[in-house]
Amino acid sequence: MEKQTLPNSTLILVFGILSIVTCCCYGILGLIFGIVALVLAKTAKQTYMAQPDIYEGYNNVKTGRILAIIGIVLSGLYLLLNIVLVAIYGWDGMQEMVMESMEVYQNQ
Repeated sequence: MEKQTLPNSTLILVFGILSIVTCCCYGILGLIFGIVALVLAKTAKQTYMAQPDIYEGYNNVKTGRILAIIGIVLSGLYLLLNIVLVAIYGWDGMQEMVMESMEVYQNQ
């Protein structure tokens, strides 16, 4: 009998990667991708554990889950950093810092 690919195994891996890549988008996108990947990984793990003989692709699920956890941690830290910076400098101060750094890079 031919083994079936575990449902959403590739999607979990992609979302795990995206959670790390998008953690610098103020931390919000990384958290969303990471949480979705963890929920899908939990469902896929339960499906696999019920009948491990008929499914393949569990390595993608395990890797995606680990990447999602890393992405959630990085996104959470980055989001926390942004909240602290906004609390210290205010939103206008943050925009001013970005504009100053853009001017520095344009003059080089």
